[in-house]
Amino acid sequence: MPFEAVVLNKTSGEGRLRAKSPIDCELQKEYTFIIQAYDCGAGLGGTNWKKSHKAVVHIQVKDVNEFSPAFKESVYKATVTEGKIYDSILQVEAIDEDCSPQYSQICNYEIVTTDVPFAIDRNGNIRNTEKLNYDKQHQYEIMVTAFDCGQKHATEDVLVRVNVKPVCKPGWQDWNKRIEYKPGSGSIPLFPSIHLETCDGPVSSIHTTIELQTNYIGKGCDRETYSEKSLQKLCGASSGAIDLLPSPSATTNWTAGLLMDNNDMIFKFDGKQGAKIPDGIVPKNLTDQFTITLWMKHGPSPGLRAEKETILCNSDKTEMNRHHYALYVHNCRLVFLLRKDFDQADTFRPAEFHWKLDQICDKEWHYYVVNVEFPVVTLYMDGTTYEPYLVTNDWPIHPSHIAMQLTVGACWQGGEVTKPRFAQYFHGSLASLTIRPGKIESQKVISCLQACKEGLDINSLESLGQGIKYHFNPSQSVLVMEGDDIENINQALQKVSYINSRQFPTAGVRRLKVSSKVQCFGEDVCISIPDIDAYVMVFQANEPKITISGMDHFARPAAQFESERGVILLPDVRIVSTVTKMEHPVDLKEHDRANKPMVLEEMLHNLDFCDILVIGAELDPEQECLELDHVVLQGKHLDATNSTAGYSIYGVDSMHNYEQVLQQIRYRNWYTSVTFDRKFRVKCSELNGRYTSNEFNLEVNILHSSNSNFMDHVNHMIIQPQFLQSVHHPEGSISTVHNSVVPSVATIVIIICVSILIFIITLGVYRIRTAHQHSSADNEGSKENEMDWDDSALTITVNPMEKYEKPHQTEEESEEEDIEDEEEDTTSAESDESEEEGEEEEEEEEEVIVQKGDKQNATRQEQLEWDDSTLPY
Repeated sequence: MPFEAVVLNKTSGEGRLRAKSPIDCELQKEYTFIIQAYDCGAGLGGTNWKKSHKAVVHIQVKDVNEFSPAFKESVYKATVTEGKIYDSILQVEAIDEDCSPQYSQICNYEIVTTDVPFAIDRNGNIRNTEKLNYDKQHQYEIMVTAFDCGQKHATEDVLVRVNVKPVCKPGWQDWNKRIEYKPGSGSIPLFPSIHLETCDGPVSSIHTTIELQTNYIGKGCDRETYSEKSLQKLCGASSGAIDLLPSPSATTNWTAGLLMDNNDMIFKFDGKQGAKIPDGIVPKNLTDQFTITLWMKHGPSPGLRAEKETILCNSDKTEMNRHHYALYVHNCRLVFLLRKDFDQADTFRPAEFHWKLDQICDKEWHYYVVNVEFPVVTLYMDGTTYEPYLVTNDWPIHPSHIAMQLTVGACWQGGEVTKPRFAQYFHGSLASLTIRPGKIESQKVISCLQACKEGLDINSLESLGQGIKYHFNPSQSVLVMEGDDIENINQALQKVSYINSRQFPTAGVRRLKVSSKVQCFGEDVCISIPDIDAYVMVFQANEPKITISGMDHFARPAAQFESERGVILLPDVRIVSTVTKMEHPVDLKEHDRANKPMVLEEMLHNLDFCDILVIGAELDPEQECLELDHVVLQGKHLDATNSTAGYSIYGVDSMHNYEQVLQQIRYRNWYTSVTFDRKFRVKCSELNGRYTSNEFNLEVNILHSSNSNFMDHVNHMIIQPQFLQSVHHPEGSISTVHNSVVPSVATIVIIICVSILIFIITLGVYRIRTAHQHSSADNEGSKENEMDWDDSALTITVNPMEKYEKPHQTEEESEEEDIEDEEEDTTSAESDESEEEGEEEEEEEEEVIVQKGDKQNATRQEQLEWDDSTLPY
């Protein structure tokens, strides 16, 4: 026992119990022991002592609050499912080593972390105060402390981690919302890692629809933006189609006042506009066979009482208001009116053909073809055949001498009104409206004309799992897949891809929507699969630079222009397209990339037209023309039109084929005496003017027969070698040739004078040789033969004075001969530059020089007096 008893007063018997060492309540809360008192005994030795009765002592140790609460665990963890409210997520527990109930009991717990959706009670149970969201926060970390009943708190707070797990949501997992597509990439997978989570639901089959939404791109999807004529030629349509909504130009100006989207050749009609087609564009008699084609985007008709909305109308221009044929929309019905003229049989005939289709008013682009093979009229809408649900008959129209007016977007009301005007306006958008007299189109051509160049695709169809059924719509914008095995469906959907076959696709966003339906085994309520909303971002293609090059100036004798074949204008023309690219290596730093030079890379693509335009006055059909053997066009998707303004080649074909055709175009002029030169301009296009080439200018000079062989020799001696080189190698010397044919007036005067000087020197040499050698005539003839050369590609300046080789020798000749030696190099460099422009002035001099007797000598002497102070030496 850690106690002892000591006597304080022997007489009174007072004593004290005391502890021999510190007492710890936590070691022992109470003690019980027996004490006895002894007297001092008898005698000096204290023997025979007596002891008292025994007394029981019970000691309770009073506690002090010396210990703080401590938690049993260093970290507490729990996991909850999102979207639930829990009564208790987990319980924390703390202990206190004090011995008394007052100080050893935990009276309270408290969450130290602020702004958390949790609470704790006196027993340490933690609960959430609001529904937890996995997307908002995956895990919560909170600190908790404890208090004993003496309000002493724990020295160390405890960490509690609460993990939030998402509710198992059935749906597609591991897919990206944005898919990037670079032009020329071919077919790229849309969802390469996608898979379906069913949360262990009893799924029996899955039905999935993938939809590519492109109704806001161009005319419903990314189609070729070539002109309608070029597209029809490309698709093998019969020729003769007449474009009623062409791009505005000098020859097709009736569409100039219409609202237009230039990129896609779309005309918008707001109910206030109409266009008159000029007379002569469309034949008056279309016969019993013709075809009308158009793209149309149309919504419900405005107003309570829907009126007719005219697409195309041919009506009386004045006096009366008869409609001969028309195509219009009325109450979301497409109606074609065809009133035949009166003939021998005055009977009822089919006159109105009605089609009722939902697509007419769905505000989407659709391709319509009305094939007329009277009395049968067939409608093709997006390549599908539709027969009219209603055909009404009418009497034929009696013949009259009233002229007719063909209109687009409204119908011309020429009679029954005080003032002729448009009526029955169209509300919507139209594009590629054509009419073709004669042969009707085949189903194959119609499908080609309305085909999309972008759509959905499946990579390696043969590797699709068994039991997978799939179906594409005609435009491949919708794909439906069905199967009963989840894993097979996952693999099939991973193979779905996007493809755009255009070399220069329309940049922008293509929306994707994936919707799924699931059936379960014997379950009334089955899981629901949320839709996927994603998009394909199509990047802008590198813009090509189309360059036309070749010989840009030449001269030919007039006889060649007057010949039956004429002269080929562009014998060596070349068309090259390049794009600018910059490569970025992975290890290249940013500031180095900025300084990296651009790289030009040649690319091949198609063209859709090339025009050869006449600069200056138009061609006079009485004396000149441009010609092309149409056999050159065979085997190509090309056609050509000719006019006094120039020659136009159109159709979707390669640059090489365009080069071949351009190299065969000839210029003929069978009355060259009044023509000295002609200038032309060549320009080519891709995608109906979206990308255009440089303007290549060509100048052609006509050499008249008055030029002589002798001066041909003289000019041959002073022609620059560089000029000859640039003629033979036009690709590398185009600028040299072009600059060399723009001489100044001073240079022309100098060259004329130098030419006269050379003639006098030559004449002096001739006189000397005649006096000393009798065979000089033969030698002179051989000299001329030796100096014959091909002048087909050069412009020759002829000295008209050579015709008069009378023996005249003056004293100036010997002096002029010295000057000639110093200036021959200079004149040879400049004579080439002014050969053509000097011809007309030389002819004027010839009139002065050609005289008889002494007047001729005097005049010639005057012309030889010229100022040489400005000549460069």
